[in-house]
Amino acid sequence: MFQKILIANRGEIAVRIMRTARRMGIRTVAVFSEADAKALHVREADEAHGIGPSPAAQSYLRGDVILEVARRSGAEAIHPGYGFLSENADFADACAAAGIVFIGPPASAIRAMGSKAESKRLMVAAGVPTVPGYHGEAQDEATLAAEAQRIGFPVLIKASAGGGGKGMRPVHAPADFAAELAGARREALAAFGDGRVLIEKYLQRPRHVEVQVFGDRHGRVTHIHTRDCSVQRRHQKVLEEAPAPDLPDALRASLHEAAENAARAVGYTNAGTVEFVVEGGDAFFLEMNTRLQVEHPVTEMVTGLDLVEWQLRVARGEALPASWPPPAQGHAVEVRLYAEDPAQDFRPATGRLQQLQPCLMGEGLRFDTGFTGGDDVTGFYDPMLAKLIAWGADRPAAFRRLAAALGQLDVQGIGNNAVFLGRLARHPALLAGELDTGFIARHAAELLAPTEAAPEAMLLAAMAGAMAAGQAPSPWAARHGWRLQGAAETVQLWSDGVAPRRVVIAGGAGVLEMRVEGGPARRARWTRQGGLALFTLDDGPAEPVMLSGEGLAFTLSARGALWHFRALDPYAPPGEDAAAESRLSAPIPGRVVRLLVAVGEAVAKGQLLAVLEAMKTEIKILAPRDGVIGHLGCAEGESVEEGTEIVSFVME
Repeated sequence: MFQKILIANRGEIAVRIMRTARRMGIRTVAVFSEADAKALHVREADEAHGIGPSPAAQSYLRGDVILEVARRSGAEAIHPGYGFLSENADFADACAAAGIVFIGPPASAIRAMGSKAESKRLMVAAGVPTVPGYHGEAQDEATLAAEAQRIGFPVLIKASAGGGGKGMRPVHAPADFAAELAGARREALAAFGDGRVLIEKYLQRPRHVEVQVFGDRHGRVTHIHTRDCSVQRRHQKVLEEAPAPDLPDALRASLHEAAENAARAVGYTNAGTVEFVVEGGDAFFLEMNTRLQVEHPVTEMVTGLDLVEWQLRVARGEALPASWPPPAQGHAVEVRLYAEDPAQDFRPATGRLQQLQPCLMGEGLRFDTGFTGGDDVTGFYDPMLAKLIAWGADRPAAFRRLAAALGQLDVQGIGNNAVFLGRLARHPALLAGELDTGFIARHAAELLAPTEAAPEAMLLAAMAGAMAAGQAPSPWAARHGWRLQGAAETVQLWSDGVAPRRVVIAGGAGVLEMRVEGGPARRARWTRQGGLALFTLDDGPAEPVMLSGEGLAFTLSARGALWHFRALDPYAPPGEDAAAESRLSAPIPGRVVRLLVAVGEAVAKGQLLAVLEAMKTEIKILAPRDGVIGHLGCAEGESVEEGTEIVSFVME
């Protein structure tokens, strides 16, 4: 077996690979960018080496630098994880040329499956069913528009290279085709350095079902059951489960066979995933991911396998067991915890992660993360914080365990989707097996933040939590006032997006006396117990709560709901809020990829003004009201910091 391996990745996948390597007695080498110098994967490795500036293109995508670190450290093999260089055929070739084992498939298989168009042609030749579409070489707009007409709207434009939902745009009408094509190409170039696209028929209610495959160097290829990854937002997976539920036996068997045929067609070895779209009784090849998948833990939970261990064994030349695939036992479900705001179209969030605590983790639960409290979440990489995986004897038991664990998850300091995931895990339609890629959009009203005013208790909980954390909106962030005659009262004005409310606060020694103007006095206490934040109002029971944010804006999650609060200046002159609304700024650091308005132009509420690219996501800047553009604070193509003005309106 290998004595030392280098992990050419970061975050939770790097930590997860290290866990297996440590158990197998293999030493690990981490690489890190400037942004990750103090990251968990750096602290967990046996040794770590810096590889460059924070942008991935200058660090984690520098194969030459990573290979030099491997030579210098004496690593015999490189595990690429997923993302970055994991599906880079040139890097796999470079590893071979340097005499270093690439823990993955051969470069020829990566090349064959790395192009969606080429892989579709190969699958047709291998007898694997594919979605009707255009996978040709001609990439001019006229040809692509004509092919879309031939296929019939709605169609789906997809980046030919890469995956993860990047460069993927549904188009429902011919009039929208040109704009969506330009957007897909822009995303594809930014994510993969390749702007080529293909076009497919857009299925209306498809499921996303995939098959885990494994091949060894002795000619054996086998499946390891199915996964369902239909629950997605922005074409990116949010919830995955194994085995895929409610598939007829004949369809499941045909998927296993098609996946194995696809892998054999390209001489595949090591771990890979063949993805299908399923609608009714029909299944069509979607793509093959020539690497380990983010969702691999659900397969491990139902089989008892360690897929990373077998990646290492196969890369070392071992044969797969003749008894494979092992039977699937029970059911497993995984959710992805993201630093994002579901209420703002899942906009990524950045900042200091004050707390990340999976409370009461027990049998049948697993928590994979690359972060701990005190770490910074930057805008340079994917916003995923962690994965929570639950196993049960059957599907209902797995979801019950997942929902309970999400209710105890404590994430503070940064916006996140924990409450959204909790609602998802308890949603009756999901529990009933209503699975397709439009699930989240269809049930958005129930899954996203409520629009009604926050209950008084939740407003007081947010304020008490902010003050307990030393983040009260005052010049010195003091927890309470003091004067010779006793504790001072302060007046604060808070908005939950529905209506502002004035709150009078006094107190100390851990207890705050609070009252909403016009209401009775209340006694509020914020404490921590076993890593869980608890809020007590008057003599009522202690309630578990989660508070994230900093400065003057907070998100509170409790009672299965999510509220956003913003502290206002109670003494501000009338109209100051309107002035703030007239200035639209960058929510996180990024690059302005489109600027669609000019000074003096009249715009309507909801109109797209600009597009910002950050954390592998395009963020749309929309007009909050009708008005006239008064100033542009940036130019198209410019990199901007958080808070940089994008556009402002003429003040009326």
